[in-house]
Amino acid sequence: MKFSTSNISRDNSVIAKFGGTSLADFDAMNRCADVVLNDADTRLVVVSASSGVTNLLVSLSHGDLSQTQRLAALASICDIQYQIMTYLDLSDEQVERINHLLVQMSDISLAIANGPSAALTDKLLAFGERLSSTLFSQVLIARGASAMFFDVRDVMRTDSEHGKATPLFEQIATLVEQRLTPLLEHSIVVTQGFIGSDATGATTTLGRGGSDYSAALLGEAINAAQINIWTDVSGIFTTDPRITSQAYALKEISFNEAAEMATFGAKVLHPSTLIPAMRKNIPVFVGSSRDPQAGGTLVLNETESKPVYRAIALRREQTLVTVTSMDMLHAPGFLAKVFTILAKYNLSIDLVTTSEISVALTLDGTGSNSSGNSQLSDELLSELNQICQVTIEDNLALVALIGNAIDSSYGVGTRLFSTLHDVNVRMICQGASPHNLCFLVDNDIASNVVSRLHQSMFEDNSQGAA
Repeated sequence: MKFSTSNISRDNSVIAKFGGTSLADFDAMNRCADVVLNDADTRLVVVSASSGVTNLLVSLSHGDLSQTQRLAALASICDIQYQIMTYLDLSDEQVERINHLLVQMSDISLAIANGPSAALTDKLLAFGERLSSTLFSQVLIARGASAMFFDVRDVMRTDSEHGKATPLFEQIATLVEQRLTPLLEHSIVVTQGFIGSDATGATTTLGRGGSDYSAALLGEAINAAQINIWTDVSGIFTTDPRITSQAYALKEISFNEAAEMATFGAKVLHPSTLIPAMRKNIPVFVGSSRDPQAGGTLVLNETESKPVYRAIALRREQTLVTVTSMDMLHAPGFLAKVFTILAKYNLSIDLVTTSEISVALTLDGTGSNSSGNSQLSDELLSELNQICQVTIEDNLALVALIGNAIDSSYGVGTRLFSTLHDVNVRMICQGASPHNLCFLVDNDIASNVVSRLHQSMFEDNSQGAA
C-alpha cells in the first residue's frame, strides 16, 4: 500500500520492514511475501528476527545458563529455523549456509558462557536477523521473485558502542550508494534490521527499536518514496486496544505526534525510527502483515487534520524523585548542581517540575533490567544527600495526552481533570511541547485512568479528537 507524497525528487523504491511476529513461521513469511510481491515498488526488505528468537539469544547472552539450559535454548532456535526450512526446496549449499550460521551461533554462546563481553553479545544477538533474512530471501525466490540476501553490516556503519551503537549517517549514505543501491535495480534485496558494524568490521547492534530504525536509515540513504512498517496490528491506535476495546486505528498522524506517542510508551514505533524519515520527509506507513487490506496509519510531516486530542499513551515503570533544599530559595546554580550529579551517573531525566525549594523529576525504567529506583545507586544518592533531601516513589505510570496546540487550547485541563476528579495525580507537566500533557498516577489504576480518559476525550467527543 503506497500513498502519494509531496513533490520531492526521490527514488520510487519502497522499503518494507517486517517485525518478528510477521516472520514467526513459514505461513507468516508467506504472508509477508504476498505484501512484498503485491507492490512492484518494494525493492528493499528489512527484517527482524523470527518471533521468540531474540529472547532466546538474550538469555544466552547473559552467560549464566547451565549447559543443559544453553543447549535447550540453542535447540529451540534451531527448531524455529528448521520448521521454516521444511517448506522450502533448498539446495545443499543453502542448507549448509544456514547450518553454518547455527554452528557459529552455538560456538559464540559457548564463548560467552566462558566469559561474557559486550562485543560477543552483539555478535550473538545478530544471528536472529541473519537467519530470518536468509530464510525470507529463499521464501521470495521460491515464489518466483528475483530476490537476494544482503548483509547490512556492509553498509550500516556505526561507532563501537556495543549494545546501543550510534549510526554514522554520512558513512552509511556513501556505502549504500556504492554497495546497495545498484542491487535494487535488478533484485528485491532482503537485509537485516538492528545490526551494523564499526570501522574494524566488528558486529554492533542499534539497541531497542533498532530494526525500525535500520529501515528508516536505509530509507533515508536511498531517498525512498515510503517506508512501510509491517507488524501485527493495523496501524497506530488512539490508545492501547488491550486497555479499551473502543480504541481505533488512526488514518494519519504527524511525525511530531508519533514521536511523542513513541516517547511516552506507544509500542508500535520507537522514537528513533522517525528521525531519518523526518530529515527526508519520507512518509512512514504502519500496517498489519496479517491483514494488509485493512489499511493502517500514515505518518506524515503535515497532516490534513490537526485535532487537539489525537491519542493517549501509557508508560509504566516510572520513578518520581523529589529533591528538596532551602538553599534553592533565590539561589542560582542549585539546579545545575543536581543535574551535574545525575549526568555523572548517566541518568536520563524525562519530566521535570520545580517549586521554590524542591524539584520533582521522573526516571523511566522501561526497557531496562532495573527500575528507576535501582538506577539510583548508593553513590549517587550519597552525593545528592550532601546538597538536598531526596524522596523516591516507585510503582508509578506516566499518562500522556497527545495532540496539537494542547498548550494553548482552552478547556483541555478542565476536561481532563474533571474526568479524573477522584484520582490522585502525582505530577503534571505541560508547556514544553504543544503536543502533550503528561502526568503520573499509581500504576495499579493506570489502565482505568486511560480507559476513562479515552471515553471522555474520544468516544464522547465529536469536536477535538480524530
